Amino acid sequence: MNKENTALKETPNDHPIIDNIKNRWSPRVFADMPVSQTDLQSMFEAGRWAASSNNFQPWNIVWGGIKGSETYDRIMNHLVEFNQSWATNAPVLMLGVINTKTPDGKENYHALHDLGQFTANMAIQAHSMGIAIHQMAGVDFESAKEDFGFPEEYHVATAITAGYYGGEMIMI
Repeated sequence: MNKENTALKETPNDHPIIDNIKNRWSPRVFADMPVSQTDLQSMFEAGRWAASSNNFQPWNIVWGGIKGSETYDRIMNHLVEFNQSWATNAPVLMLGVINTKTPDGKENYHALHDLGQFTANMAIQAHSMGIAIHQMAGVDFESAKEDFGFPEEYHVATAITAGYYGGEMIMI
């Protein structure tokens, strides 16, 4: 799938901005087709190039969540009921996780911001390929952390869906 197949929403803006930002949005319905490993790798590569405080890159992405996989089901189990109702339409589920400590063990007050930078880069790259991502805060963060075995200094911060724009454009 490519950018020409991207479902666009009219988004008014006050000043000119690039189309990949202006037209990006977070749907709750996705086309019924898998996202290729190549496209996922490109999205993660864009995220990897995000700015981070002191270049610590404190983010981790649990991304084995391809629909039908054990990881997908495990991530789904940690979403709140409302998010489960629509996220099941997405071919990919991920968790965004941060290391809250710097390499020398001090508090990393910028880790959440840095994960946001990663995710923003990933979202813009994804949109350029006709792929949407939708971040969610409705997650049982503690149970996800325990299930995936993250150490104490890690924090599950968000869940993320990814899929090609499409499907019925209705509110769920």
